[in-house]
Amino acid sequence: MRTQYDDTYARSMRDPQGFWAAAAEDLYWERRWDRVLDDSRAPFYQWFTGGLLNTCYNALDFHIDRGRGKQRALIYDSAMTGTIKTFTYDELRDEVARLAGALRRLGVGKGDRVLIYMPMVPEGVMAMLACARLGAVHSVVFGGFASKELAKRIDDAKPKVILAGSCGLEVNRIVSYKPLLDGGIELSRHRPDRCVILQRPQERAALVKGRDLDWDDFMAGAPAAECVPVAATDPLYILYTSGTTGIPKGVVHDNGGHGVALKWSMQNIYGVGTGEVFWTSSDIGWAVGHSYIVYGPLLKGCTSILYEGKPVGTPDPGAFWRVISQHGATVFFTAPTAFRAVKKEDPQGTHMGKYDLSRFRTLFLAGERCDPDTLLWARNKLGVPVIDHWWQTETAWPIAANCVGLGMLPVKPGSPTKPVPGYDVRALSEDNTEMPPGEIGSIAIRLPLPPGCLPTLWNNDVGYETSYLTKHPGYYLTSDAGYKDGDGYVYIMGRVDDIINVAGHRLSTGGMEEVLAGHPDVAECAVVGVADDVKGEVPVGFVVTKAGVSRPDGEIVKELIHRIRDQIGPVAAFKTAIVVQRLPKTRSGKILRGTMKKIADSQEYTLPATIDDPAILGEITEALKGAGYAKERR
Repeated sequence: MRTQYDDTYARSMRDPQGFWAAAAEDLYWERRWDRVLDDSRAPFYQWFTGGLLNTCYNALDFHIDRGRGKQRALIYDSAMTGTIKTFTYDELRDEVARLAGALRRLGVGKGDRVLIYMPMVPEGVMAMLACARLGAVHSVVFGGFASKELAKRIDDAKPKVILAGSCGLEVNRIVSYKPLLDGGIELSRHRPDRCVILQRPQERAALVKGRDLDWDDFMAGAPAAECVPVAATDPLYILYTSGTTGIPKGVVHDNGGHGVALKWSMQNIYGVGTGEVFWTSSDIGWAVGHSYIVYGPLLKGCTSILYEGKPVGTPDPGAFWRVISQHGATVFFTAPTAFRAVKKEDPQGTHMGKYDLSRFRTLFLAGERCDPDTLLWARNKLGVPVIDHWWQTETAWPIAANCVGLGMLPVKPGSPTKPVPGYDVRALSEDNTEMPPGEIGSIAIRLPLPPGCLPTLWNNDVGYETSYLTKHPGYYLTSDAGYKDGDGYVYIMGRVDDIINVAGHRLSTGGMEEVLAGHPDVAECAVVGVADDVKGEVPVGFVVTKAGVSRPDGEIVKELIHRIRDQIGPVAAFKTAIVVQRLPKTRSGKILRGTMKKIADSQEYTLPATIDDPAILGEITEALKGAGYAKERR
């Protein structure tokens, strides 16, 4: 039986221009487009060429002009400081307009770049929207990035102005931003005209005379700025991802296609309507924060929650449920690793029962692969649909999802369900042919990509082609490996590098992680391929046990080895599992599998700029040495 999803997806494949032209009617355009899809410079496709609009107008003023100015737009909830502050659409628009006026006084105009190095505070969101209001291009760098990485981004984006916070807050510690910013500017060749520093009461920063401005002085007496129309194809923002050469890739997202796709996704993927409360627990420094804390919810006219806190420890594993209950969130989007942290600390879900979750109806997980055990645990404890979905910084919105707004499809744990309308997703072999159902290949998307996805890299068309379009001609390379089953469901098994070759057999470390995660004592895990003289590579597992588990590690390890042998087979050659206290992660929660592999193989590695706690790598090194790996220190 055909579903609404089937019909919508078929229409997006059959007539993509008509499909996206209809979706674009939901935005306010200063001037309509001349062409829906411009393929004159393929593979550099552009959407809605000739159109003029302003993203900030569509996110704020549009709703005010339609009588919703008194509705809540942004709820700032800081578990770190005990602060809750709410902004209506009127209030948020007025603050953003004044901030845009203050930036204009510093000479910022259309096309200029502004680098934003801010913690999770309302001013960070306002800074992004103020840039969009002026037609300036913002580039948010995750707060706390090391000076060397910050310098690379300053040199590439060449910002006229940098907006920064004095510090960020972690559990039991303050992260000083200003010394990192000063170091980044000192290391960079480009020098910004000005730096504006938001002084947080937890730590005030010293200002550099002649260059730095205090935020309050910067804002004093600033006139409100109007919205500046820009071309649909003009860049809205640059967001940097780590490049394989050590040079970060500046992923560009435009104004027109981005606005169309993000607004469409809110209703059709997330099933959220205007006026509802939508919460994404991410950071504005990441793609998820851009799309689903700031732009998506506000374009749709929702109330968005900006949360400064952790899933556990601020103050306990009930933090998520407190926020959902207190602010009436109907849909929540977080990372699987956050849920694994909650599951580790509160395996019975007792904290959920302390809060009224009656208005909460859907949980979405993304950011890294969601193991079936975590999905099923969340679904059983919460009693609501749990939707795994998959996308990337480069796409800015989901590639594969169970589109709630188009009628939910049956959930298959381990799969982010089917391609979202607009995306032609294939699993390809090395010679560019489609793999049979169930066989792992390189996941690629047939060109042109739908609106909202990156049209290129910042000032680097050659790098865009080399990084994404060369391996599979006519397709965008996701660098993820996986397969499609006979029903068309997509399975992402990890990065292409996470497919290991054991004695000639291509095996997925993600599949092994699924098996390990299913053990009743395991809270989270990671599997990496380690060099082996005989088999080429062998898998090594790292597991963190749940709170309260007191059984000997040796017993658990034996059971894990037997699980892999029983469920995957002897071919996996899985003989080593190591119980550790914690796994090394980025601040966004992604496990640093590549770094763990290099440690195990006794290779030199660069300390990842976004690592949450560098001390964990020392713990991992010692654990690997105990297992006979990591024979040389870095």
